[in-house]
Amino acid sequence: MRRADRLFQIVQYLRGGRLVRARQLSEWLEVSERTIYRDVADLQASGVPIEGAAGVGYIMRDGYEMPPLMFTRDEIVALLAGARLIRAWGGAAMARAAEEAMIKIDAVIPEKMRIRQNEVEIHAIAPEMTPQVRAHIDFLEAAADRRKCLSIAYRDVNGEATKREIRPLGLWFWGKVWTLVAWCELREDFRMFRLDRISEVIETGDTFRPEQGKTLKDFYSCMDETRQGREGA
Repeated sequence: MRRADRLFQIVQYLRGGRLVRARQLSEWLEVSERTIYRDVADLQASGVPIEGAAGVGYIMRDGYEMPPLMFTRDEIVALLAGARLIRAWGGAAMARAAEEAMIKIDAVIPEKMRIRQNEVEIHAIAPEMTPQVRAHIDFLEAAADRRKCLSIAYRDVNGEATKREIRPLGLWFWGKVWTLVAWCELREDFRMFRLDRISEVIETGDTFRPEQGKTLKDFYSCMDETRQGREGA
């Protein structure tokens, strides 16, 4: 669960004027009590009227409402267009999340700011997307987030099959093609793998920690150096 979602859930759990202990919140949200203490302190600092203390419990009096989301028409159009692009070109889980996010946003914005979805004539069609690529997107995004080492079966541009042990770092979308940025243990260097050429991907069971020279930041630095070299040539 993302931190923003967790903070929102804490507020929901504390509604109604009942005392809730940090241990209960930590069990419901599957995080440590220390994390709950920090989150509640941040909510209090931002003006949420939560009373109580560590070891005692927390309570929020009735009457507090989350401030409404305020968007301009252009921002709402951009959000709708983005949701449709993700629905067409993203992973299956991403598409569902985009739809759910739009439903939540529509439920809380003021009536006068609402735009019916059929009023936004921006659409996206992706006939090239396959269920396998969509599954790869979700799986690889989660693996990069959790820093899970992977083994992939891959075919290069010449159709040659290869097996690689990699550290997934991030996904890039090029308009019609998704690629995975990774550290390749075989080549001992960064590589970009097209998702539509990955036939199999599994977790090895190992996790990796950021190492100097092998992070996404290092990859971007290499890209900048290459670009500057070309411009200076």
